[in-house]
Amino acid sequence: MKINITRIFFVLFAIYVVYTFVSQQKLLNAYAKEDKDYRNQIEQANEMKEELSETLQSLNSTEYIEQIARDKLDMYLPNEKVYIDITQ
Repeated sequence: MKINITRIFFVLFAIYVVYTFVSQQKLLNAYAKEDKDYRNQIEQANEMKEELSETLQSLNSTEYIEQIARDKLDMYLPNEKVYIDITQ
């Protein structure tokens, strides 16, 4: 009888250890996925920051001002010829 109780105890303990290991592995996998997602978000934010920095640097350039005046305001330089494509 004593041998059966110790065997049962060890089997239950082994089941507990395996269950705990599997649960911890699932948790670690979930944390690894979250880490990967956060790193991707950080990378995207850094790319956007670089784009915004480049835009900020070009805001005061004459080329940018001329481009905005042409595209958004339909303004052109004096004596500049404008061609309109009517085939569209």
